[in-house]
Amino acid sequence: MFRLSVLLTIALAVSALGNVLSPEYTEWAGRIVGGSNAGTNQFPYQVSLRSAGNAHFCGGSIINNRYVLSAAHCTIGRTTGNTVSVVGALFLNSGGIAHGTARIVNHPSYNANTLANDVSLVQTASVITYNAAVQPIGLGTNFVTGGGAVASGWGQLGANIGIPNHLQFLNTQIITLADCRNRHTTGNAARVFDSTVCTLSPSGQGMCMGDSGGPLVQGGAVHGIVSWGIPCGLGAPDVFARVSSFVGWINANAV
Repeated sequence: MFRLSVLLTIALAVSALGNVLSPEYTEWAGRIVGGSNAGTNQFPYQVSLRSAGNAHFCGGSIINNRYVLSAAHCTIGRTTGNTVSVVGALFLNSGGIAHGTARIVNHPSYNANTLANDVSLVQTASVITYNAAVQPIGLGTNFVTGGGAVASGWGQLGANIGIPNHLQFLNTQIITLADCRNRHTTGNAARVFDSTVCTLSPSGQGMCMGDSGGPLVQGGAVHGIVSWGIPCGLGAPDVFARVSSFVGWINANAV
């Protein structure tokens, strides 16, 4: 198992999870496995979280004109001075508007070993101006158990495989938590909490390192935040923090 912002080549064993992750995450860029090139303004809520050196390390979603929704495992241990939110970008190497960071709010119950409550907020230092390429997305409030959804991001093409510049997207299928747990090993299934949502894609498609923190969208609302999976696109379910489980916390802190 791995956090989708970090390549963990030995992490299929659950017991390894807490031992191989460092506070400062390796900054990956790439694309969703088996995804397609996004069109201009297709995902105006998509954010690229980058270091001060402009290296993409995670995704995020614009939820209002000062806050980006992401994953706690992306932002834990990071400083405001080394976290930049780039909005309105289709390519990693050009375009977009960079916003510095005023504060980072990680969920107080985030657990680095189990990835429970893998949710965070990044407050931008300046107001995010909306246009055709930059728009907020609403928060999913219902407990989704199925149906089609779309994920987007700049995660890797595969484990140890290189990076395109173009934002990728993947049409995938939400599955029930029971099905998700049954498809994972016993140890990994224990990390599929009621506050997560799972998707299942054919082998050769799925999320990968660099997608972490990015959105899973159904019905025009973000229902999931990319959290963890089995590297990469191997047919096991991908796991997301379930936004509806955290709406109260998000709304209370994104002000």
